[in-house]
Amino acid sequence: MRMSAGLFILLASLVFGANSALAENELRIGQRGDALTLDPYAQAEGPTFSLLSQMYETLVAFDQDLQLEPALATDWEVAEPTRWRFTLRHSVRFHDGTPFAASDVVFSILRAQQEHSDYRPFVSHITEAIAVDAHTVELVTDVPLPLLPQDLTNILIMSQTWLEEHNAVAVQNFSAGDENYAVRHSNGTGPFELELREQDIRTIMVRNEDWWGLGEPDPHNLDRAIFIAISNDSTRIAALLSGEIDLVTEPPLQDLRRIERTPGFKLEEIAQVRTIFLGMDQASAELQTSNIEGRNPLADVRVRQAMYQALDMDAIQSRIMRGRSAPAGMLIAPGINGYDAGLDARLPYDPDQSRALLAEAGYADGFSIRLDCPNNRYVNDEAVCQAIVGMLARVGIDVSLEAIPKTLHFPKLERRESDFYMLGWGPGTLDSQDVFTYLYATGGLWNVGEYSNPAMDALIEAGTSEFDVELRNDLLRQVWEIAVEEVVYLPLHHQVLVWAMRDHVNTPITANNNIQLRWMHMDED
Repeated sequence: MRMSAGLFILLASLVFGANSALAENELRIGQRGDALTLDPYAQAEGPTFSLLSQMYETLVAFDQDLQLEPALATDWEVAEPTRWRFTLRHSVRFHDGTPFAASDVVFSILRAQQEHSDYRPFVSHITEAIAVDAHTVELVTDVPLPLLPQDLTNILIMSQTWLEEHNAVAVQNFSAGDENYAVRHSNGTGPFELELREQDIRTIMVRNEDWWGLGEPDPHNLDRAIFIAISNDSTRIAALLSGEIDLVTEPPLQDLRRIERTPGFKLEEIAQVRTIFLGMDQASAELQTSNIEGRNPLADVRVRQAMYQALDMDAIQSRIMRGRSAPAGMLIAPGINGYDAGLDARLPYDPDQSRALLAEAGYADGFSIRLDCPNNRYVNDEAVCQAIVGMLARVGIDVSLEAIPKTLHFPKLERRESDFYMLGWGPGTLDSQDVFTYLYATGGLWNVGEYSNPAMDALIEAGTSEFDVELRNDLLRQVWEIAVEEVVYLPLHHQVLVWAMRDHVNTPITANNNIQLRWMHMDED
């Protein structure tokens, strides 16, 4: 494949920089968008966590089969119903050489509980973090927490000394555009160290020769990794096929057949545990972007159901997603604890029923509203939103589309400035409780539509502390039944994840779409 001189120069400058020599095993990854920040607690966004988890580590992690495995903690146990004890790994150092100790875990838990932390739901029930000794931590909770180890797979551990030294103890207020030292620098214990950070351009990491995991089975063989943000689909695929980059996450679906048929390249594919959906403001007395005054159409379940049944997800699956999606009826995918195939069955696509429901709710003439959509976060996100605009127009709902980069989209949602929006969710714990806490519970951090149901809240709280698996699963099902009946969100589809890469790149692809350089191997090219 031939490239223009301008494109080659652009990619060469992105990948190699002015004075950088190609490392022996250098992996170059092209992505649609960049991590939003390097502050580990500022944004609970998948690509952000994925990049950070190369440099920082958690106490407990998920392995390649998404089963719990030791990380910075080697063992954990329930000492009492509301007290967990974690034994920490010895001889671990942060990248600046500071020894890792229990005090860093305590400090990280407290930092993750701060007001602007997007991860505080994972640690909200911890009332006390105690450094018993240098390698033992006890976490006291206000209720029994059967999922605490799963929760802690999301809390990257930071250095207390480093944060205090650089005046970065406070978590970045991302939606307000605040800065701190941790936003553009890092100091973790992970397999890679930060060499260069250029926001929305590239992030360069080098091998941590002192990483404790290098002696473990199947360590990586990478010397250097470069994450490159290339928003233009054509440019990103041209860079892959010309050999300027080695791996593309979420390649454009229309290019998959061409990539697969090109000698020297391959695809890896898996059903992802991420569901894409539309959220709605159900709490405001009047919407910000609607022509209806004094009322909120979205507060009426009949209107929400009308919008749901106006969406032809089979058409979106075949025409836009090219078969690589599964129409959804609930906000979790197969593989997430609490999934129920019966509840995941969609209501039928029925525009006539939609129009009847709108008339019954008092909106026979429809209404207008704005749909806020990212254009560089989910697979074909903008194209899906464009199709939805047309489908809703057929039942009388006039939708204006605003598709913007995720760096603008997510802060808008956090500031509650959207009536109608696209969002995706892949539970960090692989359990329904994560979805309930963030999206359904009253006051949930990403419950942008401000949905509130005291009966649901009570069930969610009961499930939080229930150790009996059968009883807990029954509670999860009851919450999902309410969620589906009340059409709290408009589920769209479960994504199918595809990575495209050169033949010499060997990496497992996991359903949570979390790149892990520690599992990657590069053969001789």
